[in-house]
Amino acid sequence: MSEVKRGRKMEDQEEAKPVVRVAAISGSLRKRSNHRGLIRAAIQLCEDSIEGMQIEHIEIEQLPMLNTDLEDNGTYPPVVEAFRQKIKEADCVLFASPEYNFSLSAPLKNAVDWASRPPNVWADKPAAIISTGGNAGGERAHYHLRQVGVFLNLHFINKPLFCINAFQPPTKFDKDGNLINEEVKEKLKQVLLALHAFTLRLQAGMQLILFATSFHNHLQSKEKVSYNLSRN
Repeated sequence: MSEVKRGRKMEDQEEAKPVVRVAAISGSLRKRSNHRGLIRAAIQLCEDSIEGMQIEHIEIEQLPMLNTDLEDNGTYPPVVEAFRQKIKEADCVLFASPEYNFSLSAPLKNAVDWASRPPNVWADKPAAIISTGGNAGGERAHYHLRQVGVFLNLHFINKPLFCINAFQPPTKFDKDGNLINEEVKEKLKQVLLALHAFTLRLQAGMQLILFATSFHNHLQSKEKVSYNLSRN
């Protein structure tokens, strides 16, 4: 193979690499919140140093409080439908979850509940959680969100754990909630890389299952035809 053809083949392979689409959700609605800052940092990291990963920050403040009276024959209010569609189209989810009163925030739980209404658009999606705050940095919010995820069939990565104490020196965030600490940025990058790899692994597994199921059905169909012919 000539060097030119080899070069073109490598370029084609690069272009064929799948892009993992991430829906990022902040459980804090405050504009200058550190959790929104974590999402901004994650988006920047993907643009600068993580190939094949795109993050979109999905807003949740526009969602009404969950009320099934707002549902109409399986349809939802337009803002809810738009939110659900964003989650459905994503390959995986990044939750930036603050810890409120030993648990996840009310806005985040409300968003989770809306997207879980039939059909559950969280199902079979890989996910990761990032948190910051005082003391343990939001660990208890992680635990509760993971418990909710069990019922929703979300698949969370287990490592690395990202719970950052925002109030211990050195300074992690500026006054606008922007992540400015390089060590924490590297930890965040490792979470994103783990989520990227886990998503591709699950997608490959699902493709294998679909192929195996299709092949099994094909064999069963051939066996039925052979059986019917043998009886004639």
